[in-house]
Amino acid sequence: MLDIRMIRTNPEIYQKACQVKNFDPKLVDQLLELDIKIKPLKHSNEELLAKRNQLSKQISKLQGEDRQKLISEVGEIKAELESKLIEQKQLEAELHSVMLQLPAPTADDVPTGKDDTQNVEFKKWGDLPSFDFPIKSHIELGEKHDIIDFTRAVNISGSRSYILKGFGAILEQAILRLTYDSLLKKNYQPMSVPVLVRESAMEGTGYFPIGRDQAYIVEKDELVLVGTSEVSLASYFANQTLKAEDLPTKVFAQSSCFRREAGSYGKDTKGLYRVHQFQKIEQVIVAENSIENSQKYHDELLSNAEAVLQALELPYRVVYVCSGDLGQGQVRKHDIEVWMPSRKSYGETHSCSTFHEFQARRLNIKYKNSEKKKVFCHTLNNTAIASPRVLIPFLEVHQQSDGNIRIPAALQPYLNGQSVTEL
Repeated sequence: MLDIRMIRTNPEIYQKACQVKNFDPKLVDQLLELDIKIKPLKHSNEELLAKRNQLSKQISKLQGEDRQKLISEVGEIKAELESKLIEQKQLEAELHSVMLQLPAPTADDVPTGKDDTQNVEFKKWGDLPSFDFPIKSHIELGEKHDIIDFTRAVNISGSRSYILKGFGAILEQAILRLTYDSLLKKNYQPMSVPVLVRESAMEGTGYFPIGRDQAYIVEKDELVLVGTSEVSLASYFANQTLKAEDLPTKVFAQSSCFRREAGSYGKDTKGLYRVHQFQKIEQVIVAENSIENSQKYHDELLSNAEAVLQALELPYRVVYVCSGDLGQGQVRKHDIEVWMPSRKSYGETHSCSTFHEFQARRLNIKYKNSEKKKVFCHTLNNTAIASPRVLIPFLEVHQQSDGNIRIPAALQPYLNGQSVTEL
């Protein structure tokens, strides 16, 4: 959600945000037109209400014809007021609907671009692996060693499904536990949160109404399966006024996540890259209203994820996401892409996002600043790890000529000390 006062004062900023983020710039005009209609109507209704209340108080003091005349006048005002209040509510609902579709302006240094092909490489880590033998894809490795079963998964759940078994399931848990422990050591508070949420939580975090087609909706119970525990973590603070001394609040959660992958027909239909259900550990920071500090926390979240990938000895790059690839509420975002040998390219595995006030306004998360004034918080989030996608580079990068998988030293304590897993 945005500040309508800022839109009234600087509409050109939000029109530019629409343009660079590939939203319709006419949304700003629609919003302002509705706002102009509402203001005089609201003022008129307030005057009618005050007049009705004033006249109503006089009725008890009158008798006879004067009393009946005043009752009739109050009735006419009441009828007019009811009609105009209905009109006001309709206009306010339209304004709210448009407001929910407007994008947040980008940070000044965000590169301008149309889509993900114009994201800018920010840094690289690790050397790309070289193999002196024909490499196998994670699909081949998984099926050869009976650790991933796609066929039976599809029979159970349809396309974009998988089953991890044996070492596959153990490896996933080992990577998740390493990540979990890494965040615990950095004093992030662990949480176990719902994956079924109300639509208000999806709207509050910016996943509804835009993005609604990506969600699994349980209509009978009016609940939604989350695509990330960010929804539940951020919503935990909804309608709260936090203490300034408690900020920043740093939390994380591991959860199952669900995405329909609408619009991706024909893309990455095989393997573990694009699936409907997955495990993810998400980091969320609720912070004071400070652009400078948000920059610092953004870098911290990014560093946390990089530390895990470095422990897993997986080469990656970080890209600064361009304006056209940013989400509606994101002010800035960095993606981490890990090298995937079978794809002969880097594949996105993490997204680190700064929202400033966008989510906090929707969720009504505030704190009292040093002047004892209630202001909206800033929110940020980043993937710490997502599985099974991370298994693609892990299996492929660490594969040996005999088909076994090398285990990096940092992960060995989670796999009974094994340095190589004999599959």
